[in-house]
Amino acid sequence: MKLLLVGYGYLGKAVEREFRAAGWEVVPVSLSGGDGAIACDVAERGQVAGLPEADAIVHCAASGRGGAEAYRRVYVGGCGNLVERFPGVPLVFTSSTSVYGQTDGSVVTEESPAVPERETGRLLLEAERVVLDAGGAVARLSGIYGPGRSVILKKFLAGEAVIEEDGRRILNQIHRDDAARALLRLLGGEVAAGVYNVCDSRPLAQRACYEALAEMFGRELPPTGPRDPNRKRGWTHKRVSNAKMQAAGWAPEYPGFLDAAAEVAGTL
Repeated sequence: MKLLLVGYGYLGKAVEREFRAAGWEVVPVSLSGGDGAIACDVAERGQVAGLPEADAIVHCAASGRGGAEAYRRVYVGGCGNLVERFPGVPLVFTSSTSVYGQTDGSVVTEESPAVPERETGRLLLEAERVVLDAGGAVARLSGIYGPGRSVILKKFLAGEAVIEEDGRRILNQIHRDDAARALLRLLGGEVAAGVYNVCDSRPLAQRACYEALAEMFGRELPPTGPRDPNRKRGWTHKRVSNAKMQAAGWAPEYPGFLDAAAEVAGTL
């Protein structure tokens, strides 16, 4: 089986590792090429036309920290070009749980309303629709952390963390390697197309998270302050459920952020 891996960054390289370990041939694709990847701008139909045939596709390319226009090109345009170039080829698009705009602390499933506040979230939904209409699957990932990467830990260890208001906001996260394994499950098993939340099993309230980290690392609890209305993923307060993904035969090796925190801290 050959996987066309569109996006060869932090998540993409973990996806490559998991698929190769499962016996797949992996053809990485990135905007600039390098590291053995094919150079291709998926927003350009002509470039996508030159990509090799494959048995399955993962689109996990990043927007390059861009705004709405980058989202439109990479996600909406990129997904459109891929489904046009590879009709009938199973495709998984990595979206984000930020499309859920809930602020009431409720449990969110794939059936919950997805009404994002920001234009970038609405563009993700547009890209999702392109993929779903073509019979593909959408993996809505929570905040990714893992080796060398954790915004929460970096801020905490640097003394820059702030508990927003009363600290009730729920933190929904997923370890990079668990996310990669979820994508393998979606393409490597008899899993129906549709939307799947990819997050860990133990979302944490922000205050509870920092209290646990303070005890774990022998540090002071961060101070309280106002919420940050300019967060990239928007200010939401919800508990994302991974029950559908678990029913598909996947389970995170890191059920909660605190299970990996000490290990990840050593890589920052």
